[in-house]
Amino acid sequence: MIRIVYRDPESQREIAADFDAEHIRVGREGGNELVLPYMEVSRYHAEFHVTATAITITDRSTNGTFVNGERVFGKQIISGVDRIGIGNCVLSAYSEAELHAAEAQQQAYYQQQQQQQQQPAEQYPAEYYQQAAVDPQHALVPAGQHPQTHELAAVQQQHLAAQMAHHAAAQVIVPGAMSAAPVDLKRRIHRRLLQYMDLKTLDMGSVQEEELRGRARNLLVDIIGELEADIEGHVDREMLIKEVLDEALGLGPLEDFLDDESITEIMVVNKDSIYVERSGRIEFTGKTFTTHEAVLAVIERIITPLGRRIDESSPLVDARLKDGSRVNAIIPPLAIKGPCITIRKFSKKSLTIEDLVGFGSMSPGIASFLEKCVRGHLNIFISGGTGSGKTTLLNVLSSFIPNTERIVTIEDAAELRLPQDHVVSLETKPSNLEGKGEYTIRDLVKNSLRMRPDRIVVGECRGGEALDMLQAMNTGHDGSLTTGHSNSPTDMIARLETMVLMAGMDLPVRAIREQIAGAIHVVVQQSRFADGSRRVTHVSEIVGLDEDGRVMIEDVFRFQQRGISDEGRIEGEIVMTGYIPSFIPDLINKGLIEDGSFV
Repeated sequence: MIRIVYRDPESQREIAADFDAEHIRVGREGGNELVLPYMEVSRYHAEFHVTATAITITDRSTNGTFVNGERVFGKQIISGVDRIGIGNCVLSAYSEAELHAAEAQQQAYYQQQQQQQQQPAEQYPAEYYQQAAVDPQHALVPAGQHPQTHELAAVQQQHLAAQMAHHAAAQVIVPGAMSAAPVDLKRRIHRRLLQYMDLKTLDMGSVQEEELRGRARNLLVDIIGELEADIEGHVDREMLIKEVLDEALGLGPLEDFLDDESITEIMVVNKDSIYVERSGRIEFTGKTFTTHEAVLAVIERIITPLGRRIDESSPLVDARLKDGSRVNAIIPPLAIKGPCITIRKFSKKSLTIEDLVGFGSMSPGIASFLEKCVRGHLNIFISGGTGSGKTTLLNVLSSFIPNTERIVTIEDAAELRLPQDHVVSLETKPSNLEGKGEYTIRDLVKNSLRMRPDRIVVGECRGGEALDMLQAMNTGHDGSLTTGHSNSPTDMIARLETMVLMAGMDLPVRAIREQIAGAIHVVVQQSRFADGSRRVTHVSEIVGLDEDGRVMIEDVFRFQQRGISDEGRIEGEIVMTGYIPSFIPDLINKGLIEDGSFV
């Protein structure tokens, strides 16, 4: 026998079901033994297999089944303490032995209490202990037969906490301890706050944020007072006020993640699923929004000050937070599970080249070489995959540009933070409701050529702007920098050819390759490894074209992996290949190399 417990995402009511079969299929449709009728759950999502000695779970979905935040691959043994994520539901599965052990300890406790109060234990029927094993707070005690039902249920919940500690919906009710408020309670208070305080019609420009939060806090104190009879004693009132305030006026449960410096990425899959990246690894947080509308309100709160919009006709948007963190949001009908947010956080302290060396992202030799390349007005292209650290490296390398030069930065969402005084920051603009007024990166690159720049720094080339960038590099704007998505320097050249063709110019491939070879001097490949580390794996020079008209690349530095440590860390080092770049004489003439060594 197996008992599966989960909390309904809509009503927040805890549901338990017993099964005597060896195989229990879980899914959205009626043919499954356990039906979870939610869009986030696959039609046939997972399967429990019960034997005399163990319970295992097997994933059958495309979206994945998770145990304690880790995706299941193959069969995985589970117990009552494990938290199982299936779509927007979190389940716990208890074996018959676990239930018997819990019931026996509960019955022994209550018998002890009865002896102390000189009341016969048989007043409590067997149904009580069965119900208490799942939901001690609502145990089936006959009315009037026990004066301390709530307190005893609290002790029972404390006992079960060891088994249900990872259950997303479990609330450990220990006498004297405070716990978080249920989602339905927060939803009620949030709705009432919006009724009392019409945030949509309020002139936000005339009210300071601190004053607004003060008003809302005072209202929340009154609202909680009105609902006091519905709020159980174990609920932390201060935490409740903070969570409702954050959702009404801030970024909801994301506020704490933004303050956590160990977190580099925040990923909202939908209102019930929030993940973060910490030390290069993705973790399930267990935090939720009250409704999909609350997620949408957070998106609006981010993009409105930037003059951007999101609706069914324009269901995705790129934006930034006040601290420069990059935000991408996408809503239905494109996002099937509900509004989705991805926030790429940036350190409050601007990183330096010394920081990257200290992190192991590059060697001191590469750091010295790249600094000389920037100061020597070489055009540099940073290549890498998503989340590999391209923008961070671009920001660090741009800091080497002398303070006497005029820099123009061009980005989709402005996030570069250069220390120089003379920096012109340009940002793209989407079209308005009439489909007019759009300004793309390509438009801004063209315009930057009329702004007398010494250096042009483009956050990322992903389309036809690559042609304009190459032409700028070839026409007196040496020392420019940009980034692009690719897995190797060779792949980056092929992608550049494709991006130039996206400009709509009918150019022969050889002419495009000549543009690339004449414009870009150095390609820096940044990679993210399986252990979460980010490193420079190649520093290469574009030499020219070979006899067949293909772009030739020579590696100056290359990362060589030795293996994987017992802790799962990638081991290896950057080595010099022995190739001497052709531009070294120019760096010597400019006084950047004096001792004959270019590192």
